[in-house]
Amino acid sequence: MKSVPKLIRRFVGVLFVSLILLFFLNIAVLIQVGSRQTPSGSPYTLADEVGEALRKEVDGYFLDEAYAKTLEAENAWAIRIDNETHAVTWHTGNLPEGLPLTYSLSQVSDLTLGYLRDCPTYVGDTEGGIVVLGYPPTRYWKSMWPTWDYDFIVTLPQTLLTAFLCNVLLIFLIYMVVTGKLIRSVGPLIEGIQNLTENCGLRIRETGVFSELAFHINEAAARLQKQEHMLAKKETARANWIAGVSHDIRTPLSMVMGYADQLKEDTHLSQEERQKAAVILRQSQRIRDLVNDLNLASKLEYNMQPIHLEKQNLIAIVRQVTADFINLNLDEKYLIFWETEESLTVCPVNTDKALIKRALGNLIQNSMNHNEQGCHIHIRVTEEGSAYTVTVADDGIGATEEQIDALNHAPHYMVCDESTDQQRHGLGLHIVGQILHAHGGEMEIKRSEFGGFEVDLRLPKTI
Repeated sequence: MKSVPKLIRRFVGVLFVSLILLFFLNIAVLIQVGSRQTPSGSPYTLADEVGEALRKEVDGYFLDEAYAKTLEAENAWAIRIDNETHAVTWHTGNLPEGLPLTYSLSQVSDLTLGYLRDCPTYVGDTEGGIVVLGYPPTRYWKSMWPTWDYDFIVTLPQTLLTAFLCNVLLIFLIYMVVTGKLIRSVGPLIEGIQNLTENCGLRIRETGVFSELAFHINEAAARLQKQEHMLAKKETARANWIAGVSHDIRTPLSMVMGYADQLKEDTHLSQEERQKAAVILRQSQRIRDLVNDLNLASKLEYNMQPIHLEKQNLIAIVRQVTADFINLNLDEKYLIFWETEESLTVCPVNTDKALIKRALGNLIQNSMNHNEQGCHIHIRVTEEGSAYTVTVADDGIGATEEQIDALNHAPHYMVCDESTDQQRHGLGLHIVGQILHAHGGEMEIKRSEFGGFEVDLRLPKTI
């Protein structure tokens, strides 16, 4: 369940990134909104500017036309209150009805702090008096008593930080509570998917938000188990069929070979008849070898062939197989050359000696079977890093690149239904590959340096 903590970390990371982005987004929006609130400056500043722009002339007071247009655009009104008389000596034309034209000091104080007839007011200085700007009731909101405790102001940064951290913690707790059930539902799904690869056959409870997904995972697991069972049943039947056919062929084949051998040696028969008997015997021996190869390949494929691994000297095994073939008094058209360096005398490997000898014998015999006109067979053992390589190469007809690629990647030994020779060729090499696989080694088929066919067998070293 290593993926569940990873999922939690991912969710938590997304949460914190979202919070940080949300914080900076809110700051940006606040700045943008705040900048739009006072496009022509603060109303306090505007009150001071109007007070300075208000000029006294012979026939009264006169406001600069630019500020008059600004007040009109803001839908604001203005009055001038004289310092001595406390009376209104000038006002704009849009003055609301019912506003007093004389003010006491208390009323002037209220104008400075807050509202006049629900209109927010702002005061600016002018020569010999004050100027009061008034805005519509819904234009601004003013705090009437902006008095704060000094300790509160000093500790405000810490208070804001604490509040921010508490909010983050609260959001995180809410997030964990909300997603906890989701994460608990994901865990069994991950385990169920892992069981699919391991074929454990455990069912997932089909509850929660992922009940439908759990149902489909259980369905897939059931189908895989059924297919696995059917495949095992089919493979067992095939292995039993091959073993049964191999067993049933041996008895009649032995009789055919026995009678053919007698006829071949019978002097009462003509030379032509004795040659025909020799052909029957030779082909019967090929059938016997093919049946044995087929049975061995089947056992190796289904792990029915016992492997007895012992520490052996690979050089000694290869030399013995080579000597056995040389001692068969082969036709002169088949010459075997031992090309292993004299300094390489001990090559320890864990191997089943009989199977390795069978693999080497198959390779040498393969070169002979597919080069009826004769060839030279070169055998050597080399040391390559952590492995020893046995090479069997010839200078015969070889094979095309397409054929070599097919032999290197053949999925099964029963790959040809048309040519008996090709099928037998593939079966022998397939057995060699199975033997190497059982030893933890590798087999590589390629064109030899002599222009013919080459097979390299790599076996891991043993300390």
